[in-house]
Amino acid sequence: MYFYSKQIHMSERAIMIISLLLMTICLHAQRPVFRTSSGTISFRSDAPLEIITASSNQLEGIIDHGAHTFAFVVPITSFKGFNNGLQQQHFYENYLETSKYPEATFSGKIIEAVDLTQPGTYAVRAKGQLHIHGKMQERIIKCDLISDGNTITAKTQFLIPLIDHQIEVPKIVNQKIAQEIKVNVKATLSLSEKS
Repeated sequence: MYFYSKQIHMSERAIMIISLLLMTICLHAQRPVFRTSSGTISFRSDAPLEIITASSNQLEGIIDHGAHTFAFVVPITSFKGFNNGLQQQHFYENYLETSKYPEATFSGKIIEAVDLTQPGTYAVRAKGQLHIHGKMQERIIKCDLISDGNTITAKTQFLIPLIDHQIEVPKIVNQKIAQEIKVNVKATLSLSEKS
């Protein structure tokens, strides 16, 4: 019971962190922010006996240009495209346990001091907390940001080791699920002034 309560507390903590970041952004007058509610995130598990791919177009995110902070969230059950329905069910229920951990989040700060309101292509590092399956890991993820001044296209790809987020794979399917999952993200964020 204590373990389950602790897991819920961690999930609530992640939601609270994202909420606080969003409230902080909203409190700053005339600070430009970039938002998306339809970014794309996909993953690929390339194991010896099976390749599994799935994607979601429900990635939500915000970048506060003035503070160089960001927050992204995706509902785990929005991932579609598995090889079959049973595989999707196992992903939701057994591996990611979406009833306990319905979302994955990444929030933190852009290390480089770039002016995203100026057109250009910027190679940056996003440093923050990646929260998946109730486990947080600090990550630095390289990302390309392409700005035209009013919109940003963010692109990145990175690996997620299952062990980092205590995602356990039964031995019987060990050859069908990779121990490192490849993730691709592409999102277009539009500029909006907060007043």
